[in-house]
Amino acid sequence: MPELPIKLLVCGFDGSDRRPMVHDMMSDAFPAPQHNHAPCIDDAVRSAREAFSRNQMSFTPLREKVFREIAGSHKAVGAYEVLHSLAKEGTRLTPISVYRIINTLLDLGVVRRFKSRNAYYVSCSEDPRSHRIVLACEICGRVADTDGAAIFRGIRRSLAHRAFSPRSAIIEVLGVCAHCAQSQRNARS
Repeated sequence: MPELPIKLLVCGFDGSDRRPMVHDMMSDAFPAPQHNHAPCIDDAVRSAREAFSRNQMSFTPLREKVFREIAGSHKAVGAYEVLHSLAKEGTRLTPISVYRIINTLLDLGVVRRFKSRNAYYVSCSEDPRSHRIVLACEICGRVADTDGAAIFRGIRRSLAHRAFSPRSAIIEVLGVCAHCAQSQRNARS
């Protein structure tokens, strides 16, 4: 069986032992913690606007506020975190309103759910409805995702041999991003 590309993308566990992997190049998926986040948010908002437009839906100011809260960092955030953050800024919503907006963002694929943490993050996928593998750094808490099409096809093929039809499959990989791994290595030096 060919080696899966996930081994190149996941920091923290390479499948053969339990030592953190460190890449020579830092990943765009996990930009430096001190990077200017404004372009990330601008790109995410632009992508969200395009998704709403493609689906002939309105990207209302309220939807944009919720989306910006989720896009505000590279970490996954819970619905109540969004609710409380918006309340601090003077926008009072009910929990059901936040969940409805988040569900719309999920349906369009501009936001994805980190199921094990019941939190949400912005995915920068070219195909917002593609199967994704969630990557989460256990040290800094940042979250990214990567294309999981080949792995999910493998799961379907494997289960077909077992006469089993999966309804859903979730792959969330916990590990250490390259920046945190580098920081740990520097701390030991």
